[in-house]
Amino acid sequence: MSRTRRLQALDHLSLAVKEGEFVTVVGPSGCGKSTLLHMIGGFGEPTGGEILLRGSRVERPGRDRGMVFQQATLFPWKNTLRNVSWAQEVAGISKREATDSATELLALVGLRGFEEAYPGELSGGMRQRAALARTLAMEPEILLMDEPFGALDAQTREEMQEEFTGICEKAGKTALFVTHDVNEAIYLGDRVAIMSSRPGTIVETIEIEFPRPRNPEIKKSSRLLEYHNYLWDALHSKHPQEDAKL
Repeated sequence: MSRTRRLQALDHLSLAVKEGEFVTVVGPSGCGKSTLLHMIGGFGEPTGGEILLRGSRVERPGRDRGMVFQQATLFPWKNTLRNVSWAQEVAGISKREATDSATELLALVGLRGFEEAYPGELSGGMRQRAALARTLAMEPEILLMDEPFGALDAQTREEMQEEFTGICEKAGKTALFVTHDVNEAIYLGDRVAIMSSRPGTIVETIEIEFPRPRNPEIKKSSRLLEYHNYLWDALHSKHPQEDAKL
């Protein structure tokens, strides 16, 4: 006889993201980071409270929220161009317009020349670029990123961080980005939200005062090390602060 065990993933969590802001989320494994993102995406319903986008309650998935997962979700039987154009074709846009838009987006994410390649012919980083292009093709108001670089090797991950922050800046997108990597959270984010262990809640938010566009040299700076040390201590602190400035 089996018995289903219910776990409370989140508790009294409150987070507001401004239009055009890039917020990264860090916290212990199992604290509910992905659960939070999936509920914002409309793939799960909170048992209490509510999720609002521009004042409207989120109750189901929608094109106003684009989600990118850790593993690139591409159709293996479609080439890169058709994978990206599919997002607009299902919305009723003509095939010609969708193809033109997909071509522009592939250029934006650095995949010009790979339009005819199939997912199995692309590297992990290239597949993630294609997945991002397809998400951007939906023209979402907010990008929801669930550790999208977690499965990549260290060098590719560094390259993707630099490319991705540039893409978001050019596209002017709002983003909520979950990661286990503290330095990644600092480099990408305007703010870093720190979650507690399960049941997860936001215990502190840190403003990151690096200018945009972000320069890769930031990764070598003493200032990033200061942010890293502060965040590391905050992740292990039992005395949270709110909206901290370092």
